[in-house]
Amino acid sequence: MENVVEVEPGRPAADGRPSVGPTYRSAFARDGFPPPVPGMDSCYDIFRMAVEKYPNNRMLGHREIVDGKAGAYVWKTYKEVFDLARKIGNSIRSCGLAKGSRCGIYGANCPEWIITMEACNAHGIYCVPLYDTLGAGAVEFILCHAEVEIAFAEEKKIELLLKTLPKSNEFLKTIVSFGKVTQEQKEEASKYGLSVYSWDEFLSLAVGQEFDLPVKEKTDICTIMYTSGTTGDPKGVLISNASIICLIAGVDRLLNCVNEELAESDVYMSYLPLAHIFDRVVEELFIFHGASIGFWRGDVKLLVEDIGVLKPTIFCAVPRVLDRIFSGLQAKISSGGFIKSTLFNLAYKFKQYRMMSGAKHNEAAAICDKVVFSKVKEGLGGNVRVILSGAAPLATHVEEYLRVVTCAHVIQGYGLTETCAGSFVSLPNKMSMIGTVGPPVPNIDVRLESVPEMDYDALASTARGEICIRGDTLFSGYYKREDLTKEVLVDGWFHTGDIGEWQPDGSMKIIDRKKNIFKLSQGEYVAVENLENIYGLVSEIDSIWIYGNSFESFLVAVVNPNKEALESWAATNGITGDFESLCQNPKAKEYILGELSRIGKEKKLKGFEFIKDVHLEPVPFDMDRDLITPTYKKKRPQLLKYYQGVIDNMYKSAK
Repeated sequence: MENVVEVEPGRPAADGRPSVGPTYRSAFARDGFPPPVPGMDSCYDIFRMAVEKYPNNRMLGHREIVDGKAGAYVWKTYKEVFDLARKIGNSIRSCGLAKGSRCGIYGANCPEWIITMEACNAHGIYCVPLYDTLGAGAVEFILCHAEVEIAFAEEKKIELLLKTLPKSNEFLKTIVSFGKVTQEQKEEASKYGLSVYSWDEFLSLAVGQEFDLPVKEKTDICTIMYTSGTTGDPKGVLISNASIICLIAGVDRLLNCVNEELAESDVYMSYLPLAHIFDRVVEELFIFHGASIGFWRGDVKLLVEDIGVLKPTIFCAVPRVLDRIFSGLQAKISSGGFIKSTLFNLAYKFKQYRMMSGAKHNEAAAICDKVVFSKVKEGLGGNVRVILSGAAPLATHVEEYLRVVTCAHVIQGYGLTETCAGSFVSLPNKMSMIGTVGPPVPNIDVRLESVPEMDYDALASTARGEICIRGDTLFSGYYKREDLTKEVLVDGWFHTGDIGEWQPDGSMKIIDRKKNIFKLSQGEYVAVENLENIYGLVSEIDSIWIYGNSFESFLVAVVNPNKEALESWAATNGITGDFESLCQNPKAKEYILGELSRIGKEKKLKGFEFIKDVHLEPVPFDMDRDLITPTYKKKRPQLLKYYQGVIDNMYKSAK
């Protein structure tokens, strides 16, 4: 396989462990992994060295609001951010926190978020991002579980933080707003012995006091990042300084090898949540290079306008954002009249053909770029040279389309919080890598482990199995959950739970999930067995199989209704027909969907966990059709194969 080198052979199954395929690493690490920069032992060193090297470069920018209108971006330099982070750090220390204490950060990305993070990095305080997509109880859970003593929050989140009292105040003693605070909020908090400060008040809290910075080791934890578990509570992923430093060295080597190295002139649009590892490490990479980070206004409807003003050079996105851009372009072209759309389609076909034949995107069709595609490029500010998609799979047709029309490299990456984000990334100008996540980043080893119960064999000619990763980017364990850590970290190998298939060019294709948990297109995880147990409480149904995938934003299901219940409902409602015809009746479907929604509301399921469409199946799932095991466990791949047509129709009609 090109693009990777084999470093260890595979081995057959032994001692109750399944067989494993050969261990591969990036061809860019043929002579060993790139070493971290000398003297860089912590995330704080990334920032400190950038301040020494680029004190007057623009670091953090936001749009100024004048008379209710958003104006140009205003910037703070590296030196200005350093001075603010020093003041915030001293104020945090004056509240009694020291190395190893925990500081929560809650809210949309903004300059204050990064300033607080750098203050934590300087003093060896664990930065604990809080984000509300995990559900209302998650913020309270994280505050208590991580033993957070001080929490910074965006102005509109202060109320939500106060709602976690009195539970959280076993540890939480101070709240700081990124903006202002009201007198009522201060009074409410003081009932529980909490101090609440506005950003400006907190900045000057420790004037005249200077605290020494502690010594920070590579192995020290810098962040506890909480991620949704399959069921139950979020898991606290411990990320060390070493993980982030190692990741930066690897990504940097990769960018240099493909002639796309970052420079201090690069500009990044910060809108993906900083509470997730994807955005966090990209911003660390930009800081490492003395580049600029501009923040959005926090509204997805205004994102394109913010991009137009900021003119970023690198754009990171999740598939949902790129799907929106794709649909917007499609609509614009079809409404542009016959001549315009014909011209666009001809230019597209020609450039796509040239790129498929091996031409680089910027050389494939220079005239088409100038006359036709330059307008698409301008829509993204005019300067974007790399679009990186992560967090969920990008649909192949969208990826191919954007590679042709955006005049930028469109690449897909894959990683987990536990692997410190980017573990695989596709390479620029390689059209063969569309639909894959590319080869490994040059700082990890990768192998596949067979999953016999799902018929995946890591030693077959087409190697398939669970993706396992080894290297210094790996997390240091789940906080207070050694049991879970031992499950996934075996002999230095992290088991991702994702099923991959090696491609002939050394790139990885994600084809399945080992456990019955999957991600929807908006990035939300669904623990499907848990949901089936909840919906199974509905007495009108005998069995339910729920389906979703990471190209769709909602769930559908195939249901075996309870014969007596459905017939009795039909009699009451004056509907005639045998059981089979009742199952085809739209009113019966509506009735069952209503019952499922009722239990969903009762059990306080999240919006994306509700079922949007059902197919009523009169014949119970059985062994004759190979849909269940002898112990009545559902065979999900077989169910999907059997009901593929039904599933496709449900997604079509529900949209």
